[in-house]
Amino acid sequence: MKQYIRLPTARDIWKALSKAFYDGSDELQVFVLNQRAFSAKQSGRTLSAYYGELTEIFGELDHRDKVIMESENDVESYRKSVQRQRVHIFLAGLDGEFEQVRAEILRKDPIPELEACHALIRRESVRRTKMVEESERTEASAMRNFKRTSSTAVVETKTEDDVTGQHSALAAAAGNGGKALNMSTLVTNSAWIIDSGATDHMTFDSRQVSTLKQSSQKFVTTANGTPAPIIGEGHLPLTDNMNLDSVLVVPSLDYNLLSVSQITTALFCVVIFWPNFCVFKDICTRQTIGCGVRRGKLYYLDLVSKSSDKLRQALMVNDSEGEMRKSKIWLWHRRLGHASFGYLKKLFPSLFTKCDVASFQCEVCELAKSHRVSFPLALNKSPDPFMIIHSDVWGPSKVNSLGGSRWFVTFIDDCTRMTWVQLMKSKSEVNVLFQQFCKMIHTQYNARIQVLRSDNGGEYLSAELQQYLKAHGIIHQTTCSNTPQQNGVAERKNRHLLEVVRASLIEAHLPLSYWGEALISAAYLINRVPSRTIDYQTPSQALVEAIVATVLQNLPPHVFGCVAFVHLHKHQRNKLSPRALRCVFVGYAAHQKGYRCYHPPTRKMFITLDVVFHEDLMYFSTESELQGEHQKEIQTLDYDDELAENVDVHISEDTQISKDAGNLDISVDELSKPINQVGKFVEESSQEHAETEVVTPSQSEFDTPHATDTPHQSLAEDAPEPHRKQLPQRLTRGIPKPTYEPELCSKVKYPMSHFVSNHRLSESNRSFVNQLSIVSIPNNVHEALADPRWKEAMNEEMKSLQENKTWEVIDRPPGKKPVGCRWIYTVKYKADGTIERFKARLVAKGYTQTYGIDYIETFAPVAKINTVRVLLSLAANLNWPLQQFDVKNAFLHGELSEEVYMELPPGCMMPKTDSQKVCKLQKALYGLKQSPRAWFGRFTKSMRAFGYHQSNSDHTLFLKKKQGKITALIVYVDDMVVTGNDPEEREDLQGHLSREFKMKDLGPLKYFLGIEVSRSKKGIFLSQRKYALDLLRETGMLACQPVDTLVEEGLKLRIESNQVPVDKGRYQRLVGRLMYLAHTRPDLAYALSIVSQYMHNPGEQHMNAVLRILRYLKSAPGQGILFTKNEDHQRGNLVTWRSKKQNVVARSSAEAEFRGIALGVCEALWLRLLLQDLGCVSKQPIKLYCDNKAACDIAHNPVQHDRTKHVEIDRFFIKEKLDEKIVELPHIRSEDQLADILTKAVSSRVFSKFLNKLGMWDIYAPT
Repeated sequence: MKQYIRLPTARDIWKALSKAFYDGSDELQVFVLNQRAFSAKQSGRTLSAYYGELTEIFGELDHRDKVIMESENDVESYRKSVQRQRVHIFLAGLDGEFEQVRAEILRKDPIPELEACHALIRRESVRRTKMVEESERTEASAMRNFKRTSSTAVVETKTEDDVTGQHSALAAAAGNGGKALNMSTLVTNSAWIIDSGATDHMTFDSRQVSTLKQSSQKFVTTANGTPAPIIGEGHLPLTDNMNLDSVLVVPSLDYNLLSVSQITTALFCVVIFWPNFCVFKDICTRQTIGCGVRRGKLYYLDLVSKSSDKLRQALMVNDSEGEMRKSKIWLWHRRLGHASFGYLKKLFPSLFTKCDVASFQCEVCELAKSHRVSFPLALNKSPDPFMIIHSDVWGPSKVNSLGGSRWFVTFIDDCTRMTWVQLMKSKSEVNVLFQQFCKMIHTQYNARIQVLRSDNGGEYLSAELQQYLKAHGIIHQTTCSNTPQQNGVAERKNRHLLEVVRASLIEAHLPLSYWGEALISAAYLINRVPSRTIDYQTPSQALVEAIVATVLQNLPPHVFGCVAFVHLHKHQRNKLSPRALRCVFVGYAAHQKGYRCYHPPTRKMFITLDVVFHEDLMYFSTESELQGEHQKEIQTLDYDDELAENVDVHISEDTQISKDAGNLDISVDELSKPINQVGKFVEESSQEHAETEVVTPSQSEFDTPHATDTPHQSLAEDAPEPHRKQLPQRLTRGIPKPTYEPELCSKVKYPMSHFVSNHRLSESNRSFVNQLSIVSIPNNVHEALADPRWKEAMNEEMKSLQENKTWEVIDRPPGKKPVGCRWIYTVKYKADGTIERFKARLVAKGYTQTYGIDYIETFAPVAKINTVRVLLSLAANLNWPLQQFDVKNAFLHGELSEEVYMELPPGCMMPKTDSQKVCKLQKALYGLKQSPRAWFGRFTKSMRAFGYHQSNSDHTLFLKKKQGKITALIVYVDDMVVTGNDPEEREDLQGHLSREFKMKDLGPLKYFLGIEVSRSKKGIFLSQRKYALDLLRETGMLACQPVDTLVEEGLKLRIESNQVPVDKGRYQRLVGRLMYLAHTRPDLAYALSIVSQYMHNPGEQHMNAVLRILRYLKSAPGQGILFTKNEDHQRGNLVTWRSKKQNVVARSSAEAEFRGIALGVCEALWLRLLLQDLGCVSKQPIKLYCDNKAACDIAHNPVQHDRTKHVEIDRFFIKEKLDEKIVELPHIRSEDQLADILTKAVSSRVFSKFLNKLGMWDIYAPT
């Protein structure tokens, strides 16, 4: 190159180089390039390397081989000839694996250009590579799954049935080793990939596109920035009747791409992607209109499932005006609680222009309204309103409503089909509610009910309701046995209500605890929607036209469960806080012109017109609900398959009382007036409010002609078969059922009737036990005010407080903080099981008191449960009677020495000017810290004055011995049990107490401290059956599978560093409630001692252990202790037990046993002293059985001193009692040690044997 550098210019250098290396022709270079092209082979190289070599050669040829033709046609013909030749060269050099696709390309006419051929070959190469990878991965998976169960195949998807079916099929193929290789054939080049990154629909095959035209876009840019040419665009038919518009043809693509942005804009829908599938949902109707399936790492459009039919329908719609009409139809369908499209056509005929009713298919309606074929319609109908009232009761619901209700009752007017709905906590409320309904009809419509038509349910045949019907001349028509069709109007109305409720809950994804709100809203809407039975009039319109009545208020309807933004007024917010609150719309107010909007985080209800609705947005729209679990729950709304734990919604008792519930009609001044001026609990009339009213969920009476507003209180159950869905018809009404709440047992796999029954009880005991399960206790004041029985009880309590001059109302002194107060409720029963009275008690919130200011001494003894059991066992052995007394307002007899101020009682009407008034307490009141001490001191003084003395073993046990006879009284706060062998003294004692205090003689002992007491010739039986069943119900475990033992053998609970945490509060509440149950269940003691050790930091394993205890409880909820008569007194009854972890760590098992012996001796000494006080002196030593030989030897002799010198005090104590012949220490075999049930987990066989020996019985067992 040196000879060229010296040349002066570049032109001179170029001429010199041309002379040296160019002979004036490129023929040699063209020959060499053609030779290289014809001899090029893939020879195992990658397709991209082979194709790259050829394109480089062809590019060089295009540069050197100039076209000398001038005619455009000749040039085009030459170019096509060259392209065909190069395609032949490319195809000829391919490896043999592409023989099939090469043959297909050569059969095409015309032959594609080189770039298109390369794209086809590349797609085939990619497909082959994927197939190999899938095969290897599937073979490996098949080998792994060969040793596993196939349960993972079920977990793939949780959406529509068709998608689930597809994925189950894919999973089944993946689990089959031999057939799994065919899985790759599902992924074909013709499939459509759902691509959220694609700007347009694109395809590689121009033959699929009809009416191909030039596109305004020339290139599409891929992810790596490489431009891909677009050869045109057009319509592409996915199927025979489904088209995609503006589909771009890009030959270099490997697959067809479906643009998410284009499809959502065209169809006004959303696409939701899940790990294994995706769904297309219409924004207006919330219906699933299409779906996609994940294969590999991509989502492919599914054109096979049922959902794709809706997608095809949506893609075929091109009429914008018709689409707007359909959207409005769907919106009104949802606003009116999924009303029938036929009714909507009657209401809005203009919307159905060119629209066929049959073309509207609502998936929610199919889920919520599936039913069997109807019976023939009755042709007769009442001519006038209120001549015939149809009624029926529905329940119990598996999930409590927000207000705690489990039932509802309907009253339907036969003439107008007007419907009134009332929620109930128990069926016994029907009597009171019907009486209120009759009064409302008479007051509002000046009419009287002539006939009540119902089935033979016990709630309708009660003596109280029958007496009311006879007194008012109302005929009660009942259905024949097993013929619910005769009450068809009420049964059909219940079905209609529940269809609307189900549809509302399903669409809004609301928890089941909102069923009460949905029911009230459904009744409101049904009364304002045309009915076919009254010539397509609305029931409210028919009622107003048939009778002179006030026109009912009508609010514009909105979609139930949607998001509602409630305006907050100035006093409800500050300057920088939001001006509205996001709530859920739950219905329409009964007594005010406003909407009911509930705020779940604060559990507040807003009644207002200042609200903005977002009807396309649901408050509870969550992912899990969209997958289908929520529909499964709703499908079982009216079935009692099983109870499961639900969402625990708690209504605070301290919140403001709703005006619907009523108030105490006593002013502040009247609280200190004479008794005859004490007012009653009355209903306060509702008014329209300009401001937003905040109320708590409440239950009102029949003040309006549609429904009451009562929110309600948490599961996934096994749904019944859809074609079997029907309203629950109690075909066995009128037939006595011995089981506990048999309605809960119809479809449960493990029904309670298999584990508890009343057939062994006497008639009086059976009546008593049934009464315990019927009456519902109010949870708060506004629930009590809705029931006249509890109102009367509250009035009686206020009267007693006035009589005792419990307080005086004064202005609150400066610097004094008053304590709050609340109402609590209970039911007192007579000996025959009937209700003695409903008891309401005003209780001070003593936990707000301050030591040294408003209280000092607080200690007051209460009866030890061990003493109660000893007393009952003694009564069983000596045939002593047991009589129960109750002191009315016991704490009011105690004098206060401290200065205590209390807020005014809840429900007391108070003008704003008296907002600073408080009650200065002059007598002790329930709830104050010093009240128990004051009352017990007053009671002890009275008993001592009458000649009784306190036992040193238990200061709540009062004894009196006279002429060789004994009378014993044990007191627990204000409940007393009296027994003994001196009947005259018992009568004198009763008279003395009645003079001192207001006493109630409850007769023979039946129910004490939550313990049910049954007595027969065999002895006295103690159980907590009701407590156990209530606990199972509240925890959702009534339908659980029972187990035979409480603790699994070998289970070792511990605190792990990586344990799954659980709700600490719930765990502590469960363990605490189970501990109270252990008062009559020694079989629970060991398991509870184990789980109670982890109260500070419970994990999932600890919660599972507690749930196992509940499952064991399900196996025998009525199990208890039987105190029998023992003539020889050698083996008495089980009266005391304990299972507790020792406070120190023992160095050996003998030491641990020795410490246990010391504690056992202490308990034996206490029992001996107690029995001596009761007049039962025994010279025989108490036997303390021990199965540890070393411990027995140490107790008798000072052996093994080195092992026992640190427990010498215990040894001296035990040795002393052995020498005094107070206790004996016989050795027994380990297999006979009954105490093992309190110290370790044993097998079910040993467990059952020990229970029998301990005297555990179950008189409620079905067999």
